[in-house]
Amino acid sequence: MTQPVYTEITASISELKKNPMAAVNAGEGFPIAVLNRNKPAFYCVPADVYEAILDRLDDQELTRLVESRRAEPGIPVNLDDL
Repeated sequence: MTQPVYTEITASISELKKNPMAAVNAGEGFPIAVLNRNKPAFYCVPADVYEAILDRLDDQELTRLVESRRAEPGIPVNLDDL
């Protein structure tokens, strides 16, 4: 069964073991897919990309919280209503 690979750069487990930083640097700041038997085993992302992902997830969670509170009775919909 085939699996999609969500990045253009790949490295094998063997390549990663041999020289981890060379494999990471091959991505030039973008994520790389690490393959085990030609199937993606995991994705390796630079620290700043991972931090950006976490920030976006946090923003999405905060947006959901704001939207749910807007639906509560007695909560102003517009800040101008305060």
